[in-house]
Amino acid sequence: MRIPGKGNLAKAFRYGLSRWHSFELCLEDGRIGIDNNPAERAMRPIGIGRRNWLFAGSDSGGETLARAMTLIETAKMSELDPQAWLADVLDRIHDHKINRLDELLPWNWQPRRQPESEAA
Repeated sequence: MRIPGKGNLAKAFRYGLSRWHSFELCLEDGRIGIDNNPAERAMRPIGIGRRNWLFAGSDSGGETLARAMTLIETAKMSELDPQAWLADVLDRIHDHKINRLDELLPWNWQPRRQPESEAA
């Protein structure tokens, strides 16, 4: 069977064949995804909010928003609930030893255990 060389199916075949080496990598190593859908989904909120962020009020407001988004996305990448992590860190950072601040970073963070009287 022959297909027209300028048709969509022929374009799809050429696309796949020109990336054959990358496709083989996906087959050889199961950790490599065959598509980039997870990365695109992670970027979607940034694209949606971009227009809204133009109205941060000032350059310093935009910088503050960028810092907040970095913290939130880092918490998500560490598989934490960003709101729970940030609330806990803000609650205890004032009396946390400065030489142990790395314990509060998302990839090291452990939630504070409640005293027995509060847990009941």
